Amino acid sequence: MKLRLARRPLSDAVVVVAVEGELDLFTAPFLRDEVRDAIMNDGPTLVLDLTDLSFMDSSGLSVLIEAWRLATSEGGVVTLAAPQPPVARILRTTGLDRRIKVYPDVETAILPDPE
Repeated sequence: MKLRLARRPLSDAVVVVAVEGELDLFTAPFLRDEVRDAIMNDGPTLVLDLTDLSFMDSSGLSVLIEAWRLATSEGGVVTLAAPQPPVARILRTTGLDRRIKVYPDVETAILPDPE
C-alpha cells in the first residue's frame, strides 16, 4: 500500500480526508485531486487526518499549500489532524505549521476556532 484516501463529509461545509501511507511525488497527484474534489463538492472547510500518514516529502507539502490556497479562496480553511512525528517534524521545519493549524486529533480539528 502506497497511499489510501478516505473522504467523510461531516456537514454542508466540513469534510475530513483521511490520508494513509506515503505522500510523495508519485502519490501526491491523487491527494491533490481528492482535496480539490472535496473542497469544491463537500465544502470549503477541510480537515486532513494524518494519523496514518507515515511519510511526506516536498510534493506532499506542495499539495497541502495548494489545499490551503483553494480552501481560503472559497471562504474555508484547512487544518491538519494528528500528524505522526516524522510528518510533524517536516511541518515544523518548513514552518507550514504556522500557516496551517495542526491539532492533536480530528475531533479537536473540527471544533470551531475561537479566533
